Amino acid sequence: MAETPSFRDRLRQVPTVDAVFPYFDTDAAPPEPIPLLIEWIDAAIDGGVLQPLAMTLATSTNDGQPAARTLILKDVADGALWFASLNSGPKGHELAENPRAALVFYWREQGRQVRVVGRVAEGPRDVSEQDFLQRKPGPRARAIAGRQSEAVEDMDAHLKPALETLDRDPDFVPDAWVAYRLDPDSVEFWQAERERDQVRLRYRRTGDGWSRDILWA
Repeated sequence: MAETPSFRDRLRQVPTVDAVFPYFDTDAAPPEPIPLLIEWIDAAIDGGVLQPLAMTLATSTNDGQPAARTLILKDVADGALWFASLNSGPKGHELAENPRAALVFYWREQGRQVRVVGRVAEGPRDVSEQDFLQRKPGPRARAIAGRQSEAVEDMDAHLKPALETLDRDPDFVPDAWVAYRLDPDSVEFWQAERERDQVRLRYRRTGDGWSRDILWA
């Protein structure tokens, strides 16, 4: 009787690179990371990548307690990456304690990953309001209810007054809704390739400019 492979053995048998991915010409990369990031996001959108704007945001408290969650990129503008959330929720509290954070994009269909590390700050109030009003009524009502990540027994009881608020004032925006900007200090582009296994290009901020390094895989 054949021995059943362990779960570890099963994981190791899964191929890591089993497709033809884009070639990453690092010599042709721009001197700054944001144009390349926009190029890769455009390629993910045009290439039909599932959820191309999804990214993982990693934060931590002052005492080093980490947390991570997936959210949606809202914009890339003014040299920063933008996302939005309630500042009254866990991520808002963590960013208030420790404004250093990391973002990770992973586009499986193209074998690409981008890691961004930098400092997070609240954006202008008008940007936060514009972002909130572009959301659908359901997500707006849940944000107005303001119980992000808390246990709840009767969600409808909390959503009803929030929906009533929107009925009375369709332009209502809660004070706790914030558009955050992450200004990168480090951006790493990772490309899986069958021939070269993987290629890593890292940008690091140096004063008013950027340095570039090819990293060992």
